[in-house]
Amino acid sequence: MTTPLAEVLDGQHAAELRKAARALLKQPLLLANGTHADEFRLVRRHASELREWFDRNTGWPLQIDAETARLGKIPVRLTDATHPAREATRSAAPFTRRRYVLLCLALAALERGEAQIALGRLADQVVLDAADPQLAAAGIRFTLDRRDERLDLAAVVRLLLGLGVLRRVAGDEDAYVSGAGDVLYDVERRVLAGLLATRRGPSTIRARAMEERLAELTAETALDSDELRFRAMRRALTRRLLDDPVLYYDELTDAELGYLTRQRGFLTARITELTGLVAEVRAEGIAMVDPEDDLTDIRMPESGTHGHITLLLAEHLTAAGGFVTTAALERRVADLASEHGGFWSKSAREPGAEGELVEQAVARLAALGLISRTPEGVVPRPALARYAVGPTVVVEPGAAATTAVPAPRKAGRR
Repeated sequence: MTTPLAEVLDGQHAAELRKAARALLKQPLLLANGTHADEFRLVRRHASELREWFDRNTGWPLQIDAETARLGKIPVRLTDATHPAREATRSAAPFTRRRYVLLCLALAALERGEAQIALGRLADQVVLDAADPQLAAAGIRFTLDRRDERLDLAAVVRLLLGLGVLRRVAGDEDAYVSGAGDVLYDVERRVLAGLLATRRGPSTIRARAMEERLAELTAETALDSDELRFRAMRRALTRRLLDDPVLYYDELTDAELGYLTRQRGFLTARITELTGLVAEVRAEGIAMVDPEDDLTDIRMPESGTHGHITLLLAEHLTAAGGFVTTAALERRVADLASEHGGFWSKSAREPGAEGELVEQAVARLAALGLISRTPEGVVPRPALARYAVGPTVVVEPGAAATTAVPAPRKAGRR
């Protein structure tokens, strides 16, 4: 029997809309020219529906013009440091505090600058702005005389290249770092203008403490009615379901938990309809699993030495069932090296490498919501049970027992 044309067209429309939404969640800044040009065209084609959905369900604004599409993603947990910015190189080193400050200073200099700028000129502007007494009082100082400082600036520039804010015209950052040359860039001003994702301009903020400043930057309108309060909870919960690897019930307020209990089916169905993510509901919380396994910035399990060590430590932590010190994890990695070292990289087998190997594994597990970190070690979270050796039975309230097994999942934010 022939499928009616209307059903075919509806199916194509839904598939395109889903692909466009997933593209925005993976890459909140899309450019008309570049590696994501096809996704940009889809987003622009379905701009009206996407803008309405994200505004109603998340409060994230979607701004689209002829050259850029920008989803203004704002996380619920503003102090979560488990997903740092990373330079666009194979090393993918996470940004440090100094690199974040350099990024802000570089963006300010680019905003004031011309359509083209040399890296040396940008460095001069950054050094000049870094002399601000408030930065000095905070213990921040830049001269860019040292190689490590120039490496940090080069990392910032590579991040901006990856975002499309800068376009390299001539030269190479490595030459600048070594003092052997300079680099010339075009500044894409439309992309630059769309980077800031706040509800208020930073210059309007009067608070001085960091947490208070972040709260003011992202504060919604006054919640002076039940309707507005329910809307704020719906948006906050949807943002967490979309953006966080796991939404744990014990991290919610009583009001949020009550709202989620009543509206869970509606919230998860709306997300599934738009994105294809599937709700996995457990006794401790909800994870939106991705059957396509690409709507994430961190994967587990993952191939390679670090992926293998992370999985082995996850199994170890699951069996431990409670707090484990960092020193104990390092001893465990040393023991694992004797058994599995033949499959690991040479550097991972070097004496004393345990500390760095544990740090990378723990950072990954924390970013996936599988553990909590303390100054002395780590505490397993319930979702880690899916990486236990053998079946682990978990029960959702009011439901039959189910067996947790590893599955593709959504995790992380961009």
